[in-house]
Amino acid sequence: MTDDALPPPPTIAEHGMIGDLRTAALVATDGSIDWFCAGRFDSPSVFARILDAERGGSWDLAPVDGGIRTHQAYLPDSNILNTRFLADQGMVEVHDFMPVVKAHDDEHRQRIVRRVQCVRGDLRLRMRLAVRPDYARERPTLHQVDGGVLIESASIRLGLSTTAEVRVEGDDVVADLHLTGGDRALFELEVLDPDEEFVPSSGSGADALFDATNAFWQGWIAQSTYRGRWREAVERSALTLKMLCHEPSGGIVASVTTSLPEQIGGSRNWDYRYVWVRDAGFSLYALLRLGFLDEAGAFIRWLSERLGEQDASSSEELGPLRVLYDLDGRIPDTEIELDHLDGYAGSKPVRVGNAASGQLQLDIYGDLIDSVYLFNKYGPGISYDAWRDLTRLVDWLMRHWDAPDAGMWESRDEPRKHTTSRIMEWVAIERAIRVARQRGLPGDITAWSRVRDEIYASVMERSWDAERQTFTQYEGSDEVDAGLLLLPQVKFLAPLDPRFLSTLKVIEERLVTDTLVFRYDVEAAPDGVEGAEGTFSLCSFWYVEALTRVGRLADARLALEKMMTYANHVGLFAEQIGLNGEQLGNFPQAFTHLALISAAHNLDRQLP
Repeated sequence: MTDDALPPPPTIAEHGMIGDLRTAALVATDGSIDWFCAGRFDSPSVFARILDAERGGSWDLAPVDGGIRTHQAYLPDSNILNTRFLADQGMVEVHDFMPVVKAHDDEHRQRIVRRVQCVRGDLRLRMRLAVRPDYARERPTLHQVDGGVLIESASIRLGLSTTAEVRVEGDDVVADLHLTGGDRALFELEVLDPDEEFVPSSGSGADALFDATNAFWQGWIAQSTYRGRWREAVERSALTLKMLCHEPSGGIVASVTTSLPEQIGGSRNWDYRYVWVRDAGFSLYALLRLGFLDEAGAFIRWLSERLGEQDASSSEELGPLRVLYDLDGRIPDTEIELDHLDGYAGSKPVRVGNAASGQLQLDIYGDLIDSVYLFNKYGPGISYDAWRDLTRLVDWLMRHWDAPDAGMWESRDEPRKHTTSRIMEWVAIERAIRVARQRGLPGDITAWSRVRDEIYASVMERSWDAERQTFTQYEGSDEVDAGLLLLPQVKFLAPLDPRFLSTLKVIEERLVTDTLVFRYDVEAAPDGVEGAEGTFSLCSFWYVEALTRVGRLADARLALEKMMTYANHVGLFAEQIGLNGEQLGNFPQAFTHLALISAAHNLDRQLP
């Protein structure tokens, strides 16, 4: 078969995700593991086929006979992935998982386990392990030993244990399997410490690991309090969100990938393997609504640590908080391009790091303080020290609330006075006042109330277009922004306020296509980056919430049900949806799944 005849690599949506609360891997429907960063989410990749089919590296495992059909699904209430290969000669299943035996496991060992079983018939398979460390900038050294292969490079050590006969071919490990009904093979790739001796596993404990991991995920999701109409989608979103939690630190990454494009062939390719402060309020709301207090508390601790580090990271101009942090709370200070990788479907550049960390985005203060308010309302509340640190945020915001910024969509154009930033600034101060009053905590409520009211007046007067009867994207603009859908959700306006109803009408006219929603009109309101983008799935779920709150329940239900159909085969969402319905952007995206949970929960409460 010539290269020209080879099938195209799997699309973004043709992947499921497995994880161990430290990092994650994407498994394609063709049996290839196409993305994996060993150690933690933001480590350099080991497999990056999804960004470069030729150079990126992958772990392929599939039948070699033609006429193969595949089916991929999660085990019930679990994050164990089952990829089934169907052929005229027989049927094989591959169970992929990263073992998680218990929560907060000090003895955790990071492994990817691939359990292969011939269900019936007779099939031949090929396994090829192509490790390409450090975003394919390193080539590994392979040492074959009894029962496995030791794989080493300058940055990583991995041990492959297997019950199959393997051989080394250049930089790859290869195995040819011939399985008949009931036959099994096991592959286990373990991340080793620098000085750790590699002792291949015999495979005898694989079934116990499988059972323990399955029990862990099923036990975790059983804590969910959601019993509504969309339970399957909500619980899959919760399980996905849990996999995006970094248990050692408590942070929640926005996504596990970098540089998956918002437009095929375009340059809107960003690194999302960081913790965004903006996600805080939405994360806490979703977790608390579903009853996951442990995860909510861990994230609040992570946020509290950032509050306590204000002196080290703050500047008067950029403020005491940054837009995003790495898992350890450090501020990424570089954004580099990896020119040697082709990018997904030729979409360059491939970026590592995110320059948005150096932007001023004033809405993040509302996102963070709203999360504290939610935790105070539904959880045990924050400590006095964290409250003292939080009041320093409010004091800084009081001085700088009217500054132009990059806005919630991280525009790389000139700073502007974005309406959504003003709205979330109002949220920040309004929620601080609520917490102070509810808990009797110290704060200058009189001064806070004065500035809160000034911000409110600025939105109502300077961001309102009386002629078009809509709030605008920023002061002086005649465009709208899907972030305005949050007006009733954050309680800035009542849902039936005429100003919101008319704004919703304009958003529907300009940004809504069917039930899918664009963030803003990129052509009419340039953001400093070339190219177009798809509809933003987060905003589509916000639209469902807005329809719910204004009482258009039939429209809200239709919009939600239609959005569910854009999920991939295992219920996962990327960031955006393209013109032809394909999923675009980093995958899966936490924000989208958080918004799904919120939209489903609130619509459920309103439906009879």
